[in-house]
Amino acid sequence: MADFQTEGEVCIPINASEQIEYCYEKGWTDGLPVVPATPDLLKDMLEAGGFRGDEVIADMPSRNVSVTAEKVAINAVMAGCKASYMPVVATAVKALADPGFGLHHVASALSGPTPVIIVNGPIIEEIGLNATDNLFGPGCRANSTIGRALRLVLGNCLRYKPGISDRATYGTPGKHSCCIAENASGNPWETWHVEQGLQPGDSTVTLIACSSMMQLWNCGYGGVEGLLNSVGDALSFIGSIAIFGQTPGAVIFGGDHTEWLKEGGWTKNQIREVVVENTKRSIAALKRAGRLEETEIKPGDEETWHYAMDEPSELMILTAGSETGHSPAYYRVLDRRKQPDVARP
Repeated sequence: MADFQTEGEVCIPINASEQIEYCYEKGWTDGLPVVPATPDLLKDMLEAGGFRGDEVIADMPSRNVSVTAEKVAINAVMAGCKASYMPVVATAVKALADPGFGLHHVASALSGPTPVIIVNGPIIEEIGLNATDNLFGPGCRANSTIGRALRLVLGNCLRYKPGISDRATYGTPGKHSCCIAENASGNPWETWHVEQGLQPGDSTVTLIACSSMMQLWNCGYGGVEGLLNSVGDALSFIGSIAIFGQTPGAVIFGGDHTEWLKEGGWTKNQIREVVVENTKRSIAALKRAGRLEETEIKPGDEETWHYAMDEPSELMILTAGSETGHSPAYYRVLDRRKQPDVARP
């Protein structure tokens, strides 16, 4: 039998394994076991972020709820975060509330996009975020638990639960957790947050909502132009849900590709121009694939082009991942914070 602590008429288990089961019963998990949020762990989390428990981190008018620091801290503890991760988690929650992010569309859409946390600045080293090998894979506590904490906030505080407010047809493993850091070391360009007008010494969080992630393979036989052609093709594949929304894209270059681009003196703007040019699809091709209501191919349709993005500036370029390999990754972005938030020290 487990020991219980009584609060009014509610019996809360003291034994850790029973507490975990209690969280399952209450629907507070993401399907995986959570860490029980003890008072001491909660206190440490709030102190590390410099927050009062009743301090409002974000107002969410679309959900008619205010998310307090205490709620964020509880979910961060349950996700397995260290206290030092709290500034990043809190900043990501703040980004959810920005009207430009379109939270309800992102969290409830049939296409099942997921918020992706991108971290820049000195805090990467301070808390041990991974920006290199196995970037999107398991093994790094900071990446895994920070991303998971945001997912728990979405479910426990904002009530985006599968089959209820989260109506994704398939979803994605990224909905469990998706948090990465950009690699400033060896980066041939300005990092994302510096490109947005912030300082290298600023620690920032950028939140993007992505429908899918794809890894491309290109050994460079066609040179850099062939590589960028492949990226453009992936951003505009004929069955893409986003091709008609002309929404932004994000490309992550790592490994040998970063070196090729660096050696060739390619700027980010030059890369954007070539990639977006290669996202074009003819109206005839779209009709043949059944992507347009009108399917009759008319004169001029073969030479009339549709681009996956309105402007080259809508392509986000990051540097991260392993130092070796021939595969950049791309995300089809449904939405993006236009300006990163500076993480609280």
